[in-house]
Amino acid sequence: MERFVFLTLDGLARGAVYAAFGLALVLIWRGTRVVNFAQGALAVASAYLAYTVTGATGSYWWGLVAALAGGLALGALVELLVMRWAGRAGPLEPVIAALGLVLLIQALLGMVYGNDFHPVDTPFARTALTVRGFDLVSPYDLFVLGAVLTVMLLLAVLFGRTKTGLRMRAAAFAPEVSRLLGVRVGRVLTLGWALAAAVGALAAMLVIPTELGLHPTAMDLVFVSGFTAAVVGGLDSPVGAVVGGLGVGVVLSYVGGYLGSDATPVAVLLLLLTVLLLRPGGLFSTVQARRV
Repeated sequence: MERFVFLTLDGLARGAVYAAFGLALVLIWRGTRVVNFAQGALAVASAYLAYTVTGATGSYWWGLVAALAGGLALGALVELLVMRWAGRAGPLEPVIAALGLVLLIQALLGMVYGNDFHPVDTPFARTALTVRGFDLVSPYDLFVLGAVLTVMLLLAVLFGRTKTGLRMRAAAFAPEVSRLLGVRVGRVLTLGWALAAAVGALAAMLVIPTELGLHPTAMDLVFVSGFTAAVVGGLDSPVGAVVGGLGVGVVLSYVGGYLGSDATPVAVLLLLLTVLLLRPGGLFSTVQARRV
């Protein structure tokens, strides 16, 4: 029983990070109708910026601010310099451009910082709190959960309660009609990419300290799990991304705890295939969203 409780809580903590990354993918999908396969590489680049700032200032929080600001800037630059032009050629070109960006960014980071793993500190202790002999979540896990829930609420307000969110969705679904109605589609798309990259940077800052450390490819496996979380919940649903991320984290925790870590990649693949076969739009998708 104690092992089951520990694996469940550990899975929720890891799932919160997958949820954050899934939120970044949902954000850019809702704003641009593009799955950004370069999301992980952009997040790692922002994390390296935070690593540099933290090393210079000695403050994790200044590094976090730098990562978020760097994510905003990188996302905007990628949209302005790459995706805006690739999107004009056809629906497949943005995917190819994103995959090329992954190789380019990882190569540049390797040349500048090297390919060694750099340890990253956390602002709170990672030692699990013990209550009546049970190991529960750590203070850092609570910080991760709080950060993800805050981002989810902010995105829900953005898309459901603000004119900016409505413009982002309109520009993604019907750009020509949106232009006729006075929406500056280019600016809206740039904002979507910038916000998505910032959320991805936050996810990197949350997960990298719990892994081996900072590395040019540190977010590759996280991207796979985050993408699975977004698909499970539905690419149009911020709430679905959070629920999907928590669910993926718990499933992987059970599989790794009872069957071994070697079985977790297979579990991710089976979960993704099951959802795509039974409910392609995701568990939280709606009929209206699929018909658009």
